[in-house]
Amino acid sequence: MVYVVALDEGTSSTRALVLNCETGVIEYEHQIQLDSIFPNEGWVEMCPDLIYEKTLESMDAVVEKALQGGISLADIKGVGLTNQRETTVVWDAITGKPFYNAIVWLDNRTVGTVKQLIARTPSNSATEFQEAVGLPLSPYFSAVKLRWLYDNVSEVRAASDEILKFGTIDSWLIWRLTQDEGKGGVHVTDVTNASRTMLMNLKTLQWDEEICEFFGFSPKILPEIRSSGEVYGYMAHGLLKGKPIAGCLGDQQAALFGQECFGVGEAKCTYGTGCFMLSNTGHDIVQSSHGLLTTVAYKLGRDAPVYALEGAVAIGGEVVRWLRDNLNLISSSGEIEELSRQVESTHDVYFVPAFSGLYAPYWDPSARGAIVGLTAYANKNHIARAALEAVCFQVCEILKAMDADSGIKLQTLRTDGGMTKNRLFLQLQADILGIPVECRGTSAEATALGAGMVAAKALGIWNVKKLPGESISYLPSICEQEQNKRLTRWKEAVERCRGWAK
Repeated sequence: MVYVVALDEGTSSTRALVLNCETGVIEYEHQIQLDSIFPNEGWVEMCPDLIYEKTLESMDAVVEKALQGGISLADIKGVGLTNQRETTVVWDAITGKPFYNAIVWLDNRTVGTVKQLIARTPSNSATEFQEAVGLPLSPYFSAVKLRWLYDNVSEVRAASDEILKFGTIDSWLIWRLTQDEGKGGVHVTDVTNASRTMLMNLKTLQWDEEICEFFGFSPKILPEIRSSGEVYGYMAHGLLKGKPIAGCLGDQQAALFGQECFGVGEAKCTYGTGCFMLSNTGHDIVQSSHGLLTTVAYKLGRDAPVYALEGAVAIGGEVVRWLRDNLNLISSSGEIEELSRQVESTHDVYFVPAFSGLYAPYWDPSARGAIVGLTAYANKNHIARAALEAVCFQVCEILKAMDADSGIKLQTLRTDGGMTKNRLFLQLQADILGIPVECRGTSAEATALGAGMVAAKALGIWNVKKLPGESISYLPSICEQEQNKRLTRWKEAVERCRGWAK
């Protein structure tokens, strides 16, 4: 048997899996929680050094489990990496030390920066570069965060182009994991992560010089763009020292791959901190007219790139964490299902968790969260159920936008991520979408699975014909009239939240 280790660095945790390349079975897993830093309202940061340390610790821990279970180091052929996207790191090429904390994708501090950038565009529009890069000007994307760092961190501004290195989390981790004593690491990214920066041209798959100039960045500070499946470098640290890093994808693209959405029109939704629905558009770059993003799904070695349409929701599972940590409504994430089952409906309570604005299809950074429809009858059970339904409604709006852009009505939605452990949630999602929702036994690990699969394919050792795990389908249990009624009320609640922070 041969194996790869898949590293999955997310917003709330980092974990490592040992994947059997003959059977597709995840043999061992180790997960370590990560904390975010909230220095100001709307600001979200993480410590880059801690991200690296916990990723290495997680990897060594899972390798140790594998060794104890009888797998030898010689059987582990390489490493695949997947990561939270857009999160931005800048560091010193000589010392390897970050100039500032990582600015997380959820961070909303750059609203003012976005307004300034829009005012400088010839069209005075957030969509000025969307045809080239697939993304609107938004606090969400890396280029805007990097512009803020230049404008507000003197050390970044003072660093020469030869010293300053920029990257998303994949670039940072590959740099550190391949950084040997006295030598700098490999400074690369893959096409999926690069497509989330606002700086990569979707047609050429290279940094767009005109857009880099608009933002005021030298291409010298940017990583080299490579495919999603190839050898980038070799591990310089830990128990896997000397093993190749052979796969790299942004987390949502990795989940699309792990869900085997290889056909045009096949789609998945990942329910993590946020929610992200991707639909495979094949080799065609499909521009959205309904608030979606155009992105690279994956590129395997020299093969032609595969593209996708994406809808992004800022607050998915994060709303459950908020109920737990901020309101103390529950003591563990799993309790929300039990609470929600205590009532048959929300009793017309709607929860819009626009904590950092609204992403697709609204792209409104001025929106703020609200719970509407409260009466003296409402209690914590109604709020818990409304929180679950909020995630479902946001995904529903994305699905309708995706149907409109593609001209093809999605028949089934494949799901993955931590929230898919909640059966009531999946039933609510099927009810609100009006189509079957499918969840495979390995769905919770789809992101890491995708990274491992790509690395194994790049190394020529993936021999799995069919992934293990049976799928469970959740069918809609309410009529179309009731679906439309609830969606209309949701949209009314959303309108009450918009423009609040202006």
